[in-house]
Amino acid sequence: MTYQSRPVTGWVGWVWFAGMLMIMAGVFNLITGLYAVINDDVYVRMPTRLLFFDISTWGWLHMLFGVLLLVAGFAVSVGKMWARVVAVVLVMLNAMTQLTWIAVNPWWSMAVIAVDVLVLYALIVHGREAADLGA
Repeated sequence: MTYQSRPVTGWVGWVWFAGMLMIMAGVFNLITGLYAVINDDVYVRMPTRLLFFDISTWGWLHMLFGVLLLVAGFAVSVGKMWARVVAVVLVMLNAMTQLTWIAVNPWWSMAVIAVDVLVLYALIVHGREAADLGA
């Protein structure tokens, strides 16, 4: 029988949930990126909006983040320490790209940023508990 040095809270489930949210965010980023690459003429470009690249470039960037989030999400779900570190960096970068994407799709970007904040909280504050359980 193995004894834990500190009590395990219900946040362990939230860490696994954060991994699943990362997988879901990765899939959504892949879909959004693919749509932007295929249909880059659908979005209206306004001179007052903050976009550093054309829509196709943002589409490729979203697809890259999608793949990276998928891999990190799977690894977080099985309790890998390196995945938590990578996931925190990726989720912060994803939130920043969504912040620049907010001019194109404001409601979706705000929803993704809110999910990213929840994932960051679960991973940073309670991530060690999942690793201690050998998740």
